Amino acid sequence: MRPPLLHLVAGNSLIVGATLAGATLVHAAVTIPGTSAARAGVIPVIEVIGEREGDVRKQTGTVNIVTREEIETLMPISNDDVLRRIPGVNAVSEEETSIVSNVGLRGLSASETKSLILEDGVPVAPGLFIGNERYFNPRIQRMERIEILKGSASLRYGPSTIGGVVNYLTRTPDDGVALSARAGSFGTWETTLEAGGRTRSGEAFGGVVATLATSDGFMDKGYDMKDVLAKTGIALGDDHMLGFKFSYHENEADISYRGLLLGDYLAGADYNPAPDDQYLTDRRAFDINHQWTIGENATLTSLVYWSDISRDYWRYDVNTPASNAAGRWVYTDTVTGNNRSFERFGAESRLVVSHGLFGLQNETELGVRMMREESDDTRIRATRAADRTGINDRHIQDSAESVAAYVQNRFAIGERLAVTPGLRVEAYEQTRKILTGAAGAESTDNVEVMPGVGATYDVLPDAQLYGGLYRAFSPASNGVALDGLTDQKLEGERSDNYEIGLRGVAGRVNYEVALFRMDFDNQVVTGNSDPTLSQSNAGKTLHQGGELSLGVDLGAGFALDGNLTWVPTSEFRSGVNSGNRIPYSPELLANLALGYTSEFGLKVSLLAHHRGSQYGDPTNLRDIPANAAGGIWGGKLDAYTLFDLTSQYTVNDRWTVFGAVKNLADKRYITGLRQGIYVGPERAFEIGARVRL
Repeated sequence: MRPPLLHLVAGNSLIVGATLAGATLVHAAVTIPGTSAARAGVIPVIEVIGEREGDVRKQTGTVNIVTREEIETLMPISNDDVLRRIPGVNAVSEEETSIVSNVGLRGLSASETKSLILEDGVPVAPGLFIGNERYFNPRIQRMERIEILKGSASLRYGPSTIGGVVNYLTRTPDDGVALSARAGSFGTWETTLEAGGRTRSGEAFGGVVATLATSDGFMDKGYDMKDVLAKTGIALGDDHMLGFKFSYHENEADISYRGLLLGDYLAGADYNPAPDDQYLTDRRAFDINHQWTIGENATLTSLVYWSDISRDYWRYDVNTPASNAAGRWVYTDTVTGNNRSFERFGAESRLVVSHGLFGLQNETELGVRMMREESDDTRIRATRAADRTGINDRHIQDSAESVAAYVQNRFAIGERLAVTPGLRVEAYEQTRKILTGAAGAESTDNVEVMPGVGATYDVLPDAQLYGGLYRAFSPASNGVALDGLTDQKLEGERSDNYEIGLRGVAGRVNYEVALFRMDFDNQVVTGNSDPTLSQSNAGKTLHQGGELSLGVDLGAGFALDGNLTWVPTSEFRSGVNSGNRIPYSPELLANLALGYTSEFGLKVSLLAHHRGSQYGDPTNLRDIPANAAGGIWGGKLDAYTLFDLTSQYTVNDRWTVFGAVKNLADKRYITGLRQGIYVGPERAFEIGARVRL
């Protein structure tokens, strides 16, 4: 047997290992044979990658793993603070807490979700098939680890895995009580409590993670957030494990789709451009996990999940002529509530079997998933004096039922080469009902077949070549597929994806380099020439480029980590925008971090993040409009570089204190365009402490 790929010792890295730089080969957490997950204090959740020795080397695509220690080193306010450090990821924040998820992978637009977001293997986006999947972003405070998988290995998951899969793994509290608190600029306060315990036998455990956070917010975009996670697990004999998870999230935020008008932005304004608009969300979710160890060579993991989320968005109407005259938004007393709720129920099982078919070492994985999604969309017309009560002039109910199945087999051909072919099939039916105005209903259905194959080859004991090709798809949402209560006869957006990469360790250096290509043949575009249809599978787009990650242990406690994402091609290949670049797809993304870890518990990290210029709309409009007419949603966003300084000091086994300066150079920059300009947060200071009681 060849020795496993090595992993850079975490203690010498500023971001605690090179996982954040994208060069991790394996983050070892070796499972002792015969030890149940419950006895180890772990609920048997579905993992995209896993953390056992050798899990990463089985993946035929690019792998990134972010550990809890790395997350704590970054001191993130939101998930985007972590994701933007990952090669290939463009995370566009609309405000510092990233309440709305805007994540694009490998040149895909960050304004359109074509990558699958999971939490403990469960979809968390409100509507994968019915639309509006950006409305919930899991809170970073509850996370233990983040897995990012790109390439052919993501074929096992779906839908919308064109860019890849991001899986957030939640914390499982240790025995006892731990408390962390921090305070910072903009009147920010955050407290997180972790409490856990287990039986004497170790066969059952339970715990809770609860976070309270409040802030006046940069530009007075304040929020009040509550997030509670409760978990429990039990071993039922030596072969069965059962886990339960309940989560509750509530957030009241003073945010809006409206940003600053150009004149005020150039003048350095920092007020809330929509002070009375509010974005109100709450979510409840429940997961049940079961793992059955069927002898030494087979494991069956099953999962049942339910979630319910509501999003009430109250926005005041504007007086456009008055706004143009004033150079800022001027509001009327009319308010509209775009209020939506989403419910999801799903069940999934995955069977993994090791066997010796054809005289080879084989690992077969089979899976099936059933899911139903429903949404209720109302539009309430009210006035300032009416206290958010009024006429419901739009009532739409969307639903989708889907069934998916997949199979893959990893053939180990000798000691160096492994080949993994796979096949996934997704069948789904979408239904839309309109209950106001021209009431009616319509349905449509589709079946998508996605083959793929990947391979790994150990060039050296500590260097592995990998690659693959596969087909991925993203379904057209109900609002597009059933536009005007007419079956638009749209297939899913399909992409043929290709990737080849090399990862390894050489002395004190670890590295990963990958080249990729995503070729769409039918992205959904508007403006079909058929007057009876308003949507079309006519769009061709091409995304190709490369990722490079490097981690170096410099010695004497110093480490250097960096990554570079270069996407020279991300463009429309058909239609009126042919030749234009995809919006929110910068050509260049880069991260660099220099860290120092002392023997007496001090860690200091200087981090740089660079985002290249990007366009805000498909027409590639260059000049940001100066007035409010029609709203501002286009223009070119200039490149920028941000610097953060973080530090933490471990006083003893119980106490850790930490602090940070974010946007160290106080750079003023634009994060996005919608109806106005979204401004990135100015320089901010944070200080806090963690204690185990």
